[in-house]
Amino acid sequence: MPLAYGYINSHRCIGVAAQNSRLAFRRHLSTTKVKKFEQRGIEMGKQRSVVRGIIAGMAGGLAAAWVMNEFMAGPGQKLQQAVQSDEENREQQAHSSEPREDATMKAAEAIVHTTTGDHLSRAQEEKGGPFVHYAFGVLTGGLYGALAEYSSTVTSGFGTSFGGVLFSSADLLAVPALNLGPSPSDQPASAPASPFAAHIVYGATTEFVRRILRSLL
Repeated sequence: MPLAYGYINSHRCIGVAAQNSRLAFRRHLSTTKVKKFEQRGIEMGKQRSVVRGIIAGMAGGLAAAWVMNEFMAGPGQKLQQAVQSDEENREQQAHSSEPREDATMKAAEAIVHTTTGDHLSRAQEEKGGPFVHYAFGVLTGGLYGALAEYSSTVTSGFGTSFGGVLFSSADLLAVPALNLGPSPSDQPASAPASPFAAHIVYGATTEFVRRILRSLL
């Protein structure tokens, strides 16, 4: 009887010791995770830099503006044709040879006329339009890079949310408000498809380049 009692008691002691060991290990693991999280926060705080964020964002915006042009010239056209009706495609094809004045060309004309009082020729507008496009891409990319230093919400969707917001604020609001293009109500419902997709591409490309450069700066 004493032998059996000692056997049971020893097993109880071993069980209690094992339980205490598991609890101690869990407390140690939790403390380690907290310390790592706090250290990571400190390191991120040390690395935060608006200037570096702006530089990375501007470089991303410049690259994204080029990618956006390439998208509009290739996949964007196919997308637009896919969402348009046959009648809209025929009408677009009939006017394809006519010279078009897009929002960037009108913006270049407005800037020159406001600052100098002169007007641009057609050839000058065609040269000034891309300059406005790339300048706008760089500036918005810089703003994006600065905001990304302080809020991860800005980069949600790998930059696609930023691209969507930019499309809404620029193409749907600013462009018609400044008389640089027609309002959405004056266009077919399918008209914004390609520009919207192009801005999503712009946002994702800006974030891709920004993230790479920011890791190096």
